[in-house]
Amino acid sequence: MTGLGGLARAAAMGDLGVIVAVTAGLGLVVAVLGVWATWSLRRRSIGVMLAVVMVVSVVATLAGVVAITLMMIIEGRVRDIVLSVVAVGGLVGLGVAFALARRVVGESRRLVAAVRELPFTAPRGLPAELQTIADTLEEASARERALEEARRELVAWVSHDLRTPLAGMRAMAEALEDGVVSDPATVARYHGQIKLEVERLSAMVDDLFELSRIHAGALRLSRARIGLADLVADTVAGAEPLARAKGVRLAAEAMGAVPVEADPGALGRALGNLVVNAIRHTPSDRTVVLRAGVEAGMACLSVSDCCGGIPDEDLPRVFDVAFRGEAARTPTPDGGAGLGLAIAQGIVEAHDGMIGVVNDGPGCRFEIRLPLVR
Repeated sequence: MTGLGGLARAAAMGDLGVIVAVTAGLGLVVAVLGVWATWSLRRRSIGVMLAVVMVVSVVATLAGVVAITLMMIIEGRVRDIVLSVVAVGGLVGLGVAFALARRVVGESRRLVAAVRELPFTAPRGLPAELQTIADTLEEASARERALEEARRELVAWVSHDLRTPLAGMRAMAEALEDGVVSDPATVARYHGQIKLEVERLSAMVDDLFELSRIHAGALRLSRARIGLADLVADTVAGAEPLARAKGVRLAAEAMGAVPVEADPGALGRALGNLVVNAIRHTPSDRTVVLRAGVEAGMACLSVSDCCGGIPDEDLPRVFDVAFRGEAARTPTPDGGAGLGLAIAQGIVEAHDGMIGVVNDGPGCRFEIRLPLVR
């Protein structure tokens, strides 16, 4: 009896091995065909590819069950019932697959139709992945519209700022050429004014070139370990002539060694732009204060002025290209094209830092925060 039981178990194990081998072989064949079909249809609709995946899954299951059943492991009425149940299950699976594929295709087409409309607004009720794509596209579209508006505004403003001094230089050059102006004092004054305008236009072109490099991601930094106290001292020395001409006092407050890894030329330009902006907007006999220190584990540079503050509605736009905080677009002799703060922001962000502005006391305070070197 024990021997017969062992033979029965061996036979059962042998049948199980046959079942596994047959189903695995058929599954492998179906899987290879499915991979080939998916690769062939890779440029078709995602709904088609999803349907192929579902069909492969159902067919692999059906093939194994049908093959084992036809091998007479299951016979008679039981076999008919099993085949019927498997057939119905396969049809239901295929139906669900095609319904799902159709929904995916429909939602994808709805997303494409929304993308083609301007301005783009993300449709609601999409599947999670498509909804994420739609929301990302909406954010990107909003940023692109804002950048395009800034570019148009910049072109209009810079065109105005270029046209005004060019018209003045043309008039003075024609007066000198026609001999309308002949006395030495006036001739010297015209020459000096033309030189001043040329230098201002050259500085404007340099700012535009620098801003274009920042926006194109082409800003190259030569980082070195520097101290903020030295950077503040150099900036004060460079801005002193402008402050003296305006009647503005400069003060510097720097704590001990505050080391950072930065490009001294680029970071000095960013800080210099903030200081020049503060001097231009500070009345005579008032003070612009530069501070360097450590706050919240980061190196901090700040420039405080006495401009009277910035309206709350303008604070988010201070670093926008060509923003000046005033309606008049006529450039002043010491004015710029409104690019200095935008350039400063680009340089600071290239250093993995942050820049911001808040109203503080009699004016506002611009802050630069950089990673601190331990």
